[in-house]
Amino acid sequence: MQQLWTVPLVVLAGMGLSVEAGLLGPLGETVGHGWAVFGIFGLGSLLLTFGLIFGRPKLAAMFAKPRWMLAGGLLGPLYVGALTLATPHIGVGLTMVGILFGQVGASLVIDHFGWLGADKKPVDGYRLGALVAILGALWLINS
Repeated sequence: MQQLWTVPLVVLAGMGLSVEAGLLGPLGETVGHGWAVFGIFGLGSLLLTFGLIFGRPKLAAMFAKPRWMLAGGLLGPLYVGALTLATPHIGVGLTMVGILFGQVGASLVIDHFGWLGADKKPVDGYRLGALVAILGALWLINS
């Protein structure tokens, strides 16, 4: 397995997303969903600004790339907004498994076709089985 250290890293990141969902739901219910999303991104923006100021950014190189590569900046607030709205109604577990199902499904399509610069990795029975298992988890958690 290449770069074995990345697996625990992404597992920890996933755990962090569950904690974030758990925090955003009650915050959104208290201060309003839009304000909760704004607050999370406001703090993140401050931290990133600090990093950019002291990290000697390569902004020219970033903006020399095709503009579609920056679309992830639009997806982040949509993702956090969905967490903020869904978590108080369906819980952290169901929210995160639903998100996981969407992430894995989209990832399999991106890998299969080699979109967005990814190496082509055809969808096989194992990968499809993993997606079906997550769908089963979604159904079981919702029961």
